[in-house]
Amino acid sequence: MTEDLTKKAAEMLLKGATLLSEPCPYCKGVRVMKDGHALCIECGSEPEEREIPKEEPVQSEKSPLVKTLEKKLESLSKELEQEKNHEKQQEILKSINSLLETLEKSKNKQ
Repeated sequence: MTEDLTKKAAEMLLKGATLLSEPCPYCKGVRVMKDGHALCIECGSEPEEREIPKEEPVQSEKSPLVKTLEKKLESLSKELEQEKNHEKQQEILKSINSLLETLEKSKNKQ
């Protein structure tokens, strides 16, 4: 263990680095990690930096029924915004509630 490596490891620890429980794969020495950067205190090896690919979340394709229900909800919401008649508003709200229940059931089945 060289003095330079010891200083570098100490600086990393002071800046919030952590000691790794896994030993160095090359010499079995103690390693320190900070911001995804690991350093072996014994041999000074640093694994090559690699770009870790981010997995894109898999978005399920919406069924035609779900698309239709969502369009209808949007249409009813606009209609509700414009409606002044209280009774008509209540009817629209009942329709929206029914659509939401159906939409929830169809999403749970997917």
